[in-house]
Amino acid sequence: MRQRGGNRRVPTAGPARPRRFPRRLLRAAAVVVAFLGVLWALDRPIRAVRVTGAFRHVSPLAVERAVAGVALGSGLLTVNLSRVRAVVAALPWVATVSVRRMWPDALAVRISEQVAAACWNGDSLVNRDGKVFVTGLTDPPAALVRLSGPPGTSRAVMRRYRGMRGQLAPTGFAIVSLALSARGTWKFTLNDGIRVRLGRSDLAPRFNKFVDVALAIVKRRAPAISYVDMRYMNGFAIGWRHPAPAV
Repeated sequence: MRQRGGNRRVPTAGPARPRRFPRRLLRAAAVVVAFLGVLWALDRPIRAVRVTGAFRHVSPLAVERAVAGVALGSGLLTVNLSRVRAVVAALPWVATVSVRRMWPDALAVRISEQVAAACWNGDSLVNRDGKVFVTGLTDPPAALVRLSGPPGTSRAVMRRYRGMRGQLAPTGFAIVSLALSARGTWKFTLNDGIRVRLGRSDLAPRFNKFVDVALAIVKRRAPAISYVDMRYMNGFAIGWRHPAPAV
């Protein structure tokens, strides 16, 4: 029998060809390298700080120094603008801060100042929202209303003062001080020196009664009145500076 088949050739592997990267990947890599090169060229060290705003209490020099402490020498593109805003916002009297880059090597900082609405606890200032923004004063402005209360209550005291002030405005009287005690009792003083005690509860009804009823007596007898006590369910009490006059 004739044997089928025979020797077969076994293909042999030729020399390995070098693997080539797709051209699109090479192009993308070139774009990235070029972009990084542009960023490196633009990220110049910050050498100047330009401060603008209406300055009455904030020193532009203090702002420049605060910014320089965290930004000077950093790259213009890589500088942390949030950190710059934070250090400037922490300065006394600063209300708002905006920071932007100025090519080729400067930061522009614009601020607005706080507006003092009241003196808080004798040595601090609060804005119209009751936020404390300056502390440790030895001689606060005399024209400001005096507010006081336990730590952390400045916003609540300011809200109550603003509401009471609005109700009193048409009467010609004004509140010069409003105090919240540690026990939660409220009292205020009018611009003619009369002290009014509201107590701890039913504050709105008691104040309304003072404006609608007691104030009529206060207007007629103000020089003779020392205080008005509104802590009575069905009325109020008046403390006279001298023996009670005929009402």
